[in-house]
Amino acid sequence: MQKNRTVARLLFAEEIDMGGLPIRQALPSAQVEQHDPFLLLHHHITTIPQSDYPYKLGVDPHPHRGFSPVTFVYQGAVHHRDSRGNDSVVYAGGTQWMNAGRGIVHSERPPHDMQEQGGVQEIVQLWVNTPKANKMDQPAYFPLQAEDTPTTSEDNERVQVAVVTGVYKEMQGPVRTPSPVLALRITLKAGGTCAIPIPANYNAFLYLLDGQIMLEGYGLVEGLNMALLNHDGEGCTLTAREDTRLLLVAGEPLEEPLAMHGPFVMNTQTEVMQAMRDYQMGKMGMLFE
Repeated sequence: MQKNRTVARLLFAEEIDMGGLPIRQALPSAQVEQHDPFLLLHHHITTIPQSDYPYKLGVDPHPHRGFSPVTFVYQGAVHHRDSRGNDSVVYAGGTQWMNAGRGIVHSERPPHDMQEQGGVQEIVQLWVNTPKANKMDQPAYFPLQAEDTPTTSEDNERVQVAVVTGVYKEMQGPVRTPSPVLALRITLKAGGTCAIPIPANYNAFLYLLDGQIMLEGYGLVEGLNMALLNHDGEGCTLTAREDTRLLLVAGEPLEEPLAMHGPFVMNTQTEVMQAMRDYQMGKMGMLFE
């Protein structure tokens, strides 16, 4: 039987305003700047109106360098375009994983079918830091649909675990990352129980989109909360008190200097300033929609 990790902190996803959009932000918080290598977690739910102006919705073209912005799609869909020529739509249950590397410009918008019909879009965006040695790698984009995500059913089908990256009980997630990361999309029906092994040297957290769980060795965790786990066990065991959707993400800490400004994540302020100059000079490419 595995020894379960204890909870270091419980962080509530406070609502913030981001350019007029209401966003739930669990990380960073007033208590925790980062959970190395994880820098940011946003949870956003919005109703997409029917529109005749498709490029007025969603997020306009913007740059990134030095980390991986990851979008987990829970409702609706996201249309990704970027300056490397990638153009794809990922639907509910799918994940977009982009290693920004040396620099890329991308946009994220509701696809045309959602704009024509309207509907609800729900996403979780996670920023994963990239090791210094890989920050200037060529960018890479991985669109992973729900049907291409390895998934297992447990506890009489009351638990579904989808493996985006890393290894879970001999299932390998398709996404390749610059540093070791485990990302699991877990759905539980009330009463469902699962025990999740976590590599001993990984930092780990749970984020509940909704529902309630009992976390063994801690107690009740409710929706819109992030539980940061200590390094004192082999995993975690959880039981759903009601239907629950959650992310379990763990990764090898980088333990490197961090310098951030907007969409650039580097190791020094000089490197951040260089990223800003490179973007202004068009070295990260251009995206014309």
